[in-house]
Amino acid sequence: MPMAPVPDVVLTPVASFPEKYFPENLAVRADGSVLVTVLLQQELWLVPEPQHPVLVHRFDHPVTGIVEVLPDVFLISLTEGYTTHESHLVRLDLNGWTPGEPVSPEVVFTFDDRVRALNGSCLLGPSTLAVADCFAGLIWRVDLDADARSAQARVWLAHDTMADDPDAEVAPPRQPGVNGVRYSARTGYLYYTSTAQKVFMRVPVDPVTLDPSGGAEFVAAIDNADDFAVDEDAGFAYVTRHRANTLDRVPLAPRHGSEVRHVAGEPFDERLIGPSSAAWAPGEEGRVLYLTTDGGTTAPPDGIFRNAMLLRAELRS
Repeated sequence: MPMAPVPDVVLTPVASFPEKYFPENLAVRADGSVLVTVLLQQELWLVPEPQHPVLVHRFDHPVTGIVEVLPDVFLISLTEGYTTHESHLVRLDLNGWTPGEPVSPEVVFTFDDRVRALNGSCLLGPSTLAVADCFAGLIWRVDLDADARSAQARVWLAHDTMADDPDAEVAPPRQPGVNGVRYSARTGYLYYTSTAQKVFMRVPVDPVTLDPSGGAEFVAAIDNADDFAVDEDAGFAYVTRHRANTLDRVPLAPRHGSEVRHVAGEPFDERLIGPSSAAWAPGEEGRVLYLTTDGGTTAPPDGIFRNAMLLRAELRS
């Protein structure tokens, strides 16, 4: 079959954050507003388009993944990945909340001493999460109770392709291993990126137990890969390449690695520096993405830092 045409991507800035901020992940609420976790500043922000960002909360630890587990209830990953490795999952209920009001996050789970650095996360089922541990080289399974106020966790899968590479000749900070994770019930696979190993992978998932039903399988080679969004209908993932400053389209099926294509950032685009995560706009899956960028906080092109950003990316066939 011929390869699907590469879409034109129209980038529109939605919100700006200061230089040297590190927006790490995002979740799009049903009303179209966007929650953004900021890793280094240990903050959670809300962007109620088209208004200015509103600080929701400042945490005691760096913030990475965020997942909506119940309507307007989110689980947020806190992790001291580069120091003590202390890591928690925090529940945040925004039902009835008005921007500007204080919030009351509650810790629902604290990981044991096997944890190293929580990164991307996603739902496997209504009350089950997959959480990447990018320096332990594994994915955790977290099972929640009915109202997501308590949890249990165990290792879901460990694999060589999930490992980081402390000897890599890459400028600090240390590159993560397994980074972004997304589950597609339609295809029956959990997909993940491994930044250090430069691969995009998939794992078959048993639809009843939600455990792996087979081993990790190579899909495509891709360097600098961070997080991504899955287009199940078209059969592609849209992958943010953090230090490479591009958004790439990657086929979900193996043996199509030659079809990986840049869709934005090539040629260089100052708006797309340090892209870190991607999520579909509600009701516009396959057509409109939200993207976070760090403006070069991790790897500034030409040594110049720009403002971090939240972007809207419209994919036009």
